[in-house]
Amino acid sequence: MACRPPGSGSYTVVIIPLRTGLYSLDALRFYLWVKRLKDLEKEKDALCAGLEVLEKARLWYLQRLEENRARQDNIETKSGVGSCQGGAAEARSSLLRSRIQRANGSLGSVMSEPNVTSGSNPSLHDTVADSDLRWHNTVLTQEVSDKNRQISILELEKDALVEKLQAH
Repeated sequence: MACRPPGSGSYTVVIIPLRTGLYSLDALRFYLWVKRLKDLEKEKDALCAGLEVLEKARLWYLQRLEENRARQDNIETKSGVGSCQGGAAEARSSLLRSRIQRANGSLGSVMSEPNVTSGSNPSLHDTVADSDLRWHNTVLTQEVSDKNRQISILELEKDALVEKLQAH
């Protein structure tokens, strides 16, 4: 991969004198060409940084999958029903699941961005409607996360009450 190492955020500036005046059409074209190259270089750097993050995320996901399989195997060997997860572990699992779903949704929206995958420019109405839908989706996702947190808390409280009842 031809990506720049992290931390090298400098860009090379090339100044080539033009035979015509500063405000000529050639000077403007050249400026716009250099600006476009600089923007493309910044985009490449962002993509490379994203690839690095995605590789770390892929390894993290694989590790979580292995841990999940191990926990499933552990539960199955302990006869399933009698061995329930502790309330705190369930709450952490629910919170982690919520965060993973949010990250997956963000990645999916980046990849399905209309301006990223195709050269067509959507109309202003489509862009505004898309933006409204994304905002609405974000709000709904946050509400679902909040509800999941509330459910986790209620389950913890229920487990505590069940333990109290069993102790008496």
